[in-house]
Amino acid sequence: MRIFKTRAFGRFARKERIEDALLCEAIERADRGIVDADLGGHVIKQRVARPGQGRSSGYRTLIAYRSETRAVFLFGFAKNDQDNIDEDELKSLRKAATQMLGWNDEDVTALLAAGKWTEVKCDG
Repeated sequence: MRIFKTRAFGRFARKERIEDALLCEAIERADRGIVDADLGGHVIKQRVARPGQGRSSGYRTLIAYRSETRAVFLFGFAKNDQDNIDEDELKSLRKAATQMLGWNDEDVTALLAAGKWTEVKCDG
């Protein structure tokens, strides 16, 4: 399983001081079948803890996810800043997820080289 974050999500994660280890934990939970919400179209929502706090008061992340293949962190928000995304945003994310999960290794390499994606490094 390879895990990535988009440039926009990377900025969000840096601003909120969300470390890659927390993103890895979110994907590990999904791999075990523990998904906070399946939004359809290969988009899942996983909670990520705020540093020093629990997941329930933390961040919501929207992820393009295909088990055992690839996960791409697309969007993140703090629960106290935003309740949810609207239907149009979700529709766009589903379309993007389908495309991203269909890209081959050469496409992914090009995105990494261009700085549009970064790879999340997990221990183990």
